[in-house]
This record gives sequence, C-alpha cells and structure tokens, in this order.
Amino acid sequence: MSYDTTGIGDIDLAQFDDDYSNAPVEEHEFDEVPDGKYQVNVEKVELTKAQSSGNPMLKWTLKILGPQYAGRLLWRNSVITKATLSWLKTDLSTCGLEIGSLSELSGRLGDLLDIKLEVTKKTKGENQNIYFNRRIVLDDLEARDDDSLAPF
Repeated sequence: MSYDTTGIGDIDLAQFDDDYSNAPVEEHEFDEVPDGKYQVNVEKVELTKAQSSGNPMLKWTLKILGPQYAGRLLWRNSVITKATLSWLKTDLSTCGLEIGSLSELSGRLGDLLDIKLEVTKKTKGENQNIYFNRRIVLDDLEARDDDSLAPF
C-alpha cells in the first residue's frame, strides 16, 4: 500500500492541534436495515477470494433506491464452489448475464453494474442473507410512484 505525500511539505497542520484535541467525536448511529424486500441498484461487483476459505467470491455492493432507507447499502458475498454454482448461475441469469462458461465472468463484471434488482434481506441468528428476486427494468420503476419503492 502506498500514498502520495507530494506537495504536503509546506502544509502546517500543527496550527490545528489544540482545536483537534478538543473537537468532539460525533456519534453516528444507523438503524440496521430491517428484513424485507428492497429495490436496489448494483453499485459494485468484484471478483476476489474469501478470507476464510480462499475460494473465489463475488462481492456485491447494492444501494437501496428508496424512499425508505434510500442510499443505504446492502452487501452480498457469493462464494464460488461446486456446491454453489447453480445459485451463482441463477443470480447471474436474474441480472441478465448469460455466459457460456464461468471463466468469462471476470471479463463481464461491468455488465452487472447499474442493474436494478428486487432483493429480499433475511436475518437468521447472526447471519444475514440477500436473495435476488428479480431484475427490474427501468420502465417498471418509472411507472410506479415513490411509495411503491418502500419495503414490502
């Protein structure tokens, strides 16, 4: 990891030391997004490895469209194993991505961005799951009023 310190030699942060020491830390409390159905936009998808197993994994970042919880994020990790291939293929199909072989996926991740989905968030114990219900075409969203974007 690296960072750029070019040009900061003439910046004197010491002038703020006393004020910084006395500045309060603002508390940010966010209620957990409750279980339910949400309309989301796929903001980010990355192919990485699961920390615990080292298996390949798709990390999804989903932004709730609203109006309730608009802008809040949901995350889904899809670990890729022989046992999960059917679920992964179903999720990709729900997103409208049809590929002939899984090795094509890394080159097609961009095709998954900005897709609108209806998802269901379910919590069981300490585990949270996000299920992809269906893809939403833009016309579906425009035809509804804002209240229809609330969780069901």
